[in-house]
Amino acid sequence: MQCLPSAILAPYIKNYTVVTIEEDLDNEVFYPSGYIDLVINLSGAAATIINGRKKDTPSIELLGHLTLPTRVTVTKGTTVLIARIYPHAGALFFSNPLAEFTNYATDLYDVRSREHRELYSRIMEAGTIYDKIRVLEQFLLEQLKQHEKQLKKVTVVQQLSQFFLLGDDKLDLPAVARKSGISERYIQKLCLQHVGLSPAALVAVVRFNRSLRLVLDTPASLTAVAYDAGYYDQAHFIKEFRKFTGITPSEARQRLIKNDAAFQQAVNIGF
Repeated sequence: MQCLPSAILAPYIKNYTVVTIEEDLDNEVFYPSGYIDLVINLSGAAATIINGRKKDTPSIELLGHLTLPTRVTVTKGTTVLIARIYPHAGALFFSNPLAEFTNYATDLYDVRSREHRELYSRIMEAGTIYDKIRVLEQFLLEQLKQHEKQLKKVTVVQQLSQFFLLGDDKLDLPAVARKSGISERYIQKLCLQHVGLSPAALVAVVRFNRSLRLVLDTPASLTAVAYDAGYYDQAHFIKEFRKFTGITPSEARQRLIKNDAAFQQAVNIGF
């Protein structure tokens, strides 16, 4: 189930999603999304394994950008509520430099413990799923108000991100600096603080996600996928795909065939 955020939050939150896993997962591949996910564990048990490091999913978690192979293990019946945050907007809701969350599943009780414990309690006390989403939305609106001073920089980062993705997925940082009137060094700093990734890493994640959709949703050859997604050649594509996932594109297709497609989609929404 997915719900859209209010008009105020729509520039920063892509959607709210409720996922219930219908069968046990064991070490299932999790594909990087390019978004930051605020995950509320409503019931059940799950664990995230990032680059071989396993961490049980706590009551409330922030899953940062992923650039390393990631797996999930989940028990049947586990239900989570996810707020998917646009990559440029994380600093509006979390005060730490966003790079500190990259390639980590962070227990938010370790970040402003009292505030996040109160949020979790209010969500769990709410009756329906829609009531729980309303509680989460109100919390995010409050965070947005507290971080209003960041809006100007977030807008700049959003504009920079659009510049990054205009060049056939081949980042030309000097050209971006000239267009924006911002130095290359400051662009790098802004992106690490507000996105959690360098400009080059952000472009790589976006390019990977384009290739992933082609791999999983079309019968196109890997050579065609490589060129359509913006890679130099098939070898470059396979190397990047394996760097992000630990498997090849062909293995990803085999897993989709092996698993029910809807089931696989639920896994990839986010933990």
